[in-house]
Amino acid sequence: MSATAGESRAVRRIAVVGLDCRFPGAPDPAAYWDLLMRSGDGVGEVPANRWDKGDFHSPEGAEGRTNTTEGGFITDPDVFDNEFFTISPREAAAMDPQQRLLLQCAWRAVENAGVAPSGLAGSRTGVFVGIMGNEWAQLHLTDYDRITAQVGSGNGYCMTANRISYHLDLKGPSLAVDTACSSSLVAVHLAANALLAGECDYALAGGVNVALTPALGIFYTQAGLSAPDGRCKPFSSEANGIGRGEGVGVVVLRRLEDALADGQQIYAVIRGTAVNQDGRSNGITAPNRWSQQEVLAGAYHRAGVEAGDVTFTEGHGTGTELGDMIEVKALGGLHAGRTGKPMALGSVKGNLGHTEGAAGIAGLIKVALALHHRVVPASRFATKENPKLNLAKYGLRLLKAPLRLPAGPTLAGLSSFGMGGTNAHAVLETAPPTAVRPGATGSGGVFTLSATSPDALRRNLLAQADEIGRRRVPVGPVCWNSNRVKGGHRVRFALPATDAAELAARLRAAAEDEDLLGRLAAQPAGRPKIALLFTGQGSQSPGMTARLYRESALYRGFLDQADAELRPHVGESVRDLILSGDELVHLTRYTQPALFAVGYALARTLGELGVAPALLLGHSVGEYAAAVTAGVFGLPEAARLIAARGALMQALPIGGGMLSVQAPAADLRELVDGEPLVGVGAVNGPQQTVLSGDLKALDRLAGLLAGRGVQTRRLQVSHAFHSPLMAPMLDRFAEIAQQVGGGVPQLPLYSTVRGRVLRDEPMDAAYWVEHVGAPVLFAEASERLFDAAPTHVVEIGPKPVLNGLVRRLRPPAGLRTLHPAQGEDPGAAGLLELLASLHRDGLNPAWDALYPEEDRQALRLAPYVFSDAHRYWSRGPVRRSAGPVPAAAPVAEALAATETGPGLARIGLARGAGLTGPVAEAVLAAVAQVGGYAVAELGAHSRLYEDLGFDSVMVMELKTRIEKKLGWTEAVPVQDLLPHLASLGALATFFEHHRSSITVAS
Repeated sequence: MSATAGESRAVRRIAVVGLDCRFPGAPDPAAYWDLLMRSGDGVGEVPANRWDKGDFHSPEGAEGRTNTTEGGFITDPDVFDNEFFTISPREAAAMDPQQRLLLQCAWRAVENAGVAPSGLAGSRTGVFVGIMGNEWAQLHLTDYDRITAQVGSGNGYCMTANRISYHLDLKGPSLAVDTACSSSLVAVHLAANALLAGECDYALAGGVNVALTPALGIFYTQAGLSAPDGRCKPFSSEANGIGRGEGVGVVVLRRLEDALADGQQIYAVIRGTAVNQDGRSNGITAPNRWSQQEVLAGAYHRAGVEAGDVTFTEGHGTGTELGDMIEVKALGGLHAGRTGKPMALGSVKGNLGHTEGAAGIAGLIKVALALHHRVVPASRFATKENPKLNLAKYGLRLLKAPLRLPAGPTLAGLSSFGMGGTNAHAVLETAPPTAVRPGATGSGGVFTLSATSPDALRRNLLAQADEIGRRRVPVGPVCWNSNRVKGGHRVRFALPATDAAELAARLRAAAEDEDLLGRLAAQPAGRPKIALLFTGQGSQSPGMTARLYRESALYRGFLDQADAELRPHVGESVRDLILSGDELVHLTRYTQPALFAVGYALARTLGELGVAPALLLGHSVGEYAAAVTAGVFGLPEAARLIAARGALMQALPIGGGMLSVQAPAADLRELVDGEPLVGVGAVNGPQQTVLSGDLKALDRLAGLLAGRGVQTRRLQVSHAFHSPLMAPMLDRFAEIAQQVGGGVPQLPLYSTVRGRVLRDEPMDAAYWVEHVGAPVLFAEASERLFDAAPTHVVEIGPKPVLNGLVRRLRPPAGLRTLHPAQGEDPGAAGLLELLASLHRDGLNPAWDALYPEEDRQALRLAPYVFSDAHRYWSRGPVRRSAGPVPAAAPVAEALAATETGPGLARIGLARGAGLTGPVAEAVLAAVAQVGGYAVAELGAHSRLYEDLGFDSVMVMELKTRIEKKLGWTEAVPVQDLLPHLASLGALATFFEHHRSSITVAS
C-alpha cells in the first residue's frame, strides 16, 4: 500500500464485527465459506412450493414464458421461530418471509459480534436493509377480502428494517433501501456514513431476497438476460445470462476505534465506500462504464488508497456478455497499468446465482471472510475465461485456484451495480493486528445459556457442545463470552466449568436430562432476594479456605486486605496461620479474627461478583463481618475490635464450656436460674438450645437432663462464650469498643442480640459489650428474617453450619440455602457453583470480576439455533411437528386437556385452567382466532402481550370478536378493558363481571 496515500488523509474506518448469512447450499457463514472454498454450486430446480414451473416454462421454449426452471434457492424459507420473537401464528403467517429471515439473521449476527442482542435494547443502533423484491405483497395485497391489519404490517419494504428495530428495541435510524441489485451495498454505505456521522454507535446492514413468483425470471427471459441453465458464469466464455438466486445476510458494523477499544473480534475493515448513478446512458437498464469507473475512483479516494494497492476485487459479475464487458473496462480504466501484478477478479454469483437485493451483502460477506481467513476462494467458471474481455490488458486475472494473501495489510474491492443505474463500491482491508495479550488461563468459569423453552435450550446446548468440542478452546474465554452474549431469555442454564472437553460432555448430558430441563423451565422469574448469614465460632478448621485462596484472585485479595488490618492487633499474620493448617487456629485469640477475616473476604468476594445482599444476619462473632457488610464501621475498626475480643476472651480463666441441649429454652429456664454461673448461650431452634457457663455446673445440668430423657452434647470450646463467665473482660473491652464506635446498619441487619431487625439503632460500644454475654437468639432473628421473604440464604463462613439450622426452623416455601465453600477441600469450584445456582434462579452476576484479564477476550460461540417446527407460507401456517393446526379447536376438548399445547409449551401453561363457562369459552375462541392459535394452546395464565404476541390492533379486534360471540349489542368501553389484559384469566373474569350490564341481542 502506498504509505503517502494511506497517511495523507485522515481516514476513519468501519469494522465488520459480526455477521450471519443464509444462501443457496449454505445455511450459515461456515457453510458459505465451505461452498466458496470448494467452488460449490448452490443452484438447483425451482422448489415445488414456489410456483408450478410447468405453467411458465416448456422444454422447447416455444410456449414458455421463462427459459429455465433452475435457480439458487435457499431451503425452508417458510420456517420461522415466531415464538422466539413473541409473534402470534396469525401475524407470522401474514409476514413477508423476507422479514422473518432478516429477524433471525440479525439476531445471530449480533451474537456473532460478541454482543447480547438484548443488551442493545434502547441503544442508538441503526438498521439498514437492502431489498428489491416485494412479491409477498403481490400475492397477498391483491386479495382484498383477506387483507387484515397483520397483512398490512407484514408487507412493505420499510418493515424489513423496522421489524428488526422493533423486536430488538433499537433507537437508531431504521430504513430499507431499493436500488435494485446494488441495494444491500448501498445500505452498507448508508450505515457506514451514519456511524461516521455519529447518528448511531452500532449499525446492522444487510440484504434479503426470496423469489416467490416467476415474474422477474420472466422479465429476464423477455429481456434476453436469462441464462437457460439458471447459472451466472461471471467473466467466462460460457457466460450466457443471469440466473436468479436467493439469500439473506446481515453484518454488524462499528467505528473501528470503538471496536478496538472494546476488544471485539474484527472480520475486516471498511476503509471507504462510494455511490453514484449512471445517469442517461443507452437505456435505463443498461450499465454505464464511465459511471462505474467513477464510483471505483471515488471509493479509492475516500479510502485513501491507490488502485494499484488493491489485491482483489469481488465484482458485480452477473455473467451477461454486455455487463461483464463494461465492468472489466471500468476496472481497466484504473488498473490497466498493473504490469506483472494483475488484480484478482471474481464474483460469488457463479456459486449462488444473482441474489438481487442481497447481492451486495453476499459479496461483502465473501470479501470479509476472505480477508479474515487470508485466502481468496477460486472463482467458479474461471477456468474458461472469456477471451473477448482481454483481462490481462486491463490488469486483471480470474482466480482458477485460491489465492493465499501475504502477511500484513491487504486491500480488496467490492462492486455492486443496480439495474436502474445506482452503482456502489467499497474498499475493505484486513483487520489491524491487536495488541498481544497473555494466553488465556482456561482456569475456569461458569458457562451460561438461556432460551425461550426447554426444547430451545436442548437445541442450543447441543449446538454449543458441538462447537466447543470441535474447537477445543480455553474454557475461561468460552465461559466469559457465554456470560456476555447468551443471556436474556426466560429459561436459564448455568454450569461451572474448568475443562472444555468436560464442559462439552456435560452440555450434551444436560441436553438429554428431561428432569433438569423441566426444573429450569419451572424456575420463577425475577431477581433473587438474598440473605447473607455469617457463621460464628465453631466453624473454623486448620487450612480453612486455603484452596480458595490459591484459586481465586478475588478472594485472595480480600483475605490479604483483612490480614493487613488484623496483623497489628493480633501480633502476627492470621492469613499465614490459616494457610499453614496450624491447629492454633482453634485458640480463641486466633479463631475469632480468623473467622472474621474469612467472613469479610467471602462477603466482599460475593459483592464484587454482583451477589448483593438484601438481608444480613450474623451468628455470634459472625455479626462482626455482617456489621462491616452493613456499613456499621469500616474494616480497620472491625479488625481492632474483633482482635481485642478474641485476645481478652483467651485471657479468661479456663473452666468454662458449652452444652448443646435438645430442648426448648423455656423448658430450661428454671434449671438455669438455679445455676448463677450458667446462662443460655444460644437459641438455635425450637429444640436446639446451648447452655454456657461453669463446667461443673454444666455437668450437673447434663445429669439432671439425662434423667429426664433429654439429649445433651458437650461442645468443643475453650471458654463459656455468651455466659456470666465473660464478665471479667467487659470493662477493658468496653474501653476499646468506645474508641471504635459503630453506626446504624445501612442494610437490614437481623440482630441475634435483639432477635429482630435493627431499626435505626446504632451498633455502638454498648451494643458490642452486650453482645459478649447476651444469648445468641439465632432462631428468633431467623424467624423475623423469614418474614421479609428471602428467596436464598447464602451462608458466609469456612463450612456450612447455619444452613442446617435454617432448614430445621420454619423457612418460607422454596427458600434455597447455599454456601460458597462446600466440600472437604473447597476451592473456586464452590464459588462457581454458587454463582451458577444463583444465575439459574435469576441473578445477573458481575461476571467480569470472576475472570482474570487474560480470559476476558472475545471469542465467537455457536449462534442461537432457532426452532424449525413452524412453517408459514402463502397457504397459512403449518407446523411440522404437530401437523396442521386448526383455527379454533373445540373449546370443551381444550378444557379437558391436561398438557400444554405444542406451540406454547415454553410458557408452561395448564390448558384452559380456570377458564370454564360460556364467557370463558368465547374469550378462548376469540383469542385463538385473532392470534392464530389452537384453543388447546391457551390457558388462564397466558399473557396476551408477553406470551401471545398481541398488540393494540389485535386487542381491538379481539374485543369486537368477543362481543360478537357473546351476542352483545353494546360495546365494552376500551378504557374499562385495558386494565384487564394481563392474562386470559383476567380478561375472562372482566367479561364475566361485565355481562350483567350488557344488552344481549335477541
